[in-house]
Amino acid sequence: MALILLVEDNEMNRDMLKRRLVKRGYEVEVAVDGPSGLAAAQTGRFDLVLMDMSLPGLNGWEATTELKANPDHAKIPVIALTAHAMESDRQQALDAGCDEYETKPVELKRLLEKMNRLLGDKAVTG
Repeated sequence: MALILLVEDNEMNRDMLKRRLVKRGYEVEVAVDGPSGLAAAQTGRFDLVLMDMSLPGLNGWEATTELKANPDHAKIPVIALTAHAMESDRQQALDAGCDEYETKPVELKRLLEKMNRLLGDKAVTG
C-alpha cells in the first residue's frame, strides 16, 4: 500500500481529499503547514507527496525546492496542489521540483491518474 503525505492547510480540503484517497486504498498522513510538511517528507517514509502551494510558514514552492535539493529525498514524487491555474503557476511548480501539477478544486480521477503514473508498481488499481 502506498503511503501518501498530504500537505494542506485548509481543513476542509485536507479532510475531503484524505477520505477520498483512503477510500481508494491509499494510506494517507497529513501535515498542516510548510515546515511540518517538509519535516515529514524528509523522513523518507512516503511514496508520494501532495503539496499545497499556498501554505503558512513555508510555502509549497519553497518546501518542494528544499526537499528536492537533498539527494536522499529528490526521488520522492511531489504533486503540486494549487488554486493558481495559470500556465506560469504550473511552470513555477515544476521549476521548484514538483513532478506534476493539479489545480483546485481537485478533479479526483485526474489526480489519481497522475498519482498512479508516478507511483508505478505501488499504484492502487481498481
